[in-house]
Amino acid sequence: MKRGREIVRGLEKLYPDAECALHHSSPLQLLMATILSAQCTDERVNLVTPDLFRKYPDAAALADADPAALEQLIHSTGFFRNKARSLIAMATSLTKLHAGEVPDTMEALVELAGVGRKTANVILGTCFGRPAITVDTHVKRLSGRLGLTNHTDPVKIERDLMKVLPEEDWTLTSHRLIWHGRRICKARKPACIECGIASLCPSNGSF
Repeated sequence: MKRGREIVRGLEKLYPDAECALHHSSPLQLLMATILSAQCTDERVNLVTPDLFRKYPDAAALADADPAALEQLIHSTGFFRNKARSLIAMATSLTKLHAGEVPDTMEALVELAGVGRKTANVILGTCFGRPAITVDTHVKRLSGRLGLTNHTDPVKIERDLMKVLPEEDWTLTSHRLIWHGRRICKARKPACIECGIASLCPSNGSF
């Protein structure tokens, strides 16, 4: 726990302004953007979502979307057919189960079609202020390199991080790990010499 707190404080100094990189102005918009972000950069998603949000301003409109039109709109994010199906299914679940409003509990969120635990944690932490750890590809990689977990399963990683990171820092630390993974601790060639938390990392220089 002590080293976990030191890592949290180190990341806080490096990225004091860290936040969710997906542009949104409502829980529904973030839910849509997060679904699109699978196997796609946040930058690309942010280019697509303004038109998407204008065309489908609420869950009812998205649930009634023409699949072909939706696919064309999100084509550049990749896997557009699967993503279109997921978006429509998610919106249909919202309209049927929650009157079109995004719920604020893990249990209700993961009941929505196309929504898993990672996506639910993004929504809970960013939109509802609930302590939540989002285990995306960057958090998975960095938590292993930092020696905070020995697991590769996202749910097990999340549980390990919950044990060693202060609860009040879960959400922002997730964002900061993601920012650090994109800028410094990259998958193929981590810049250990430039890393501001290298002294806390058992993998420093071993890649």
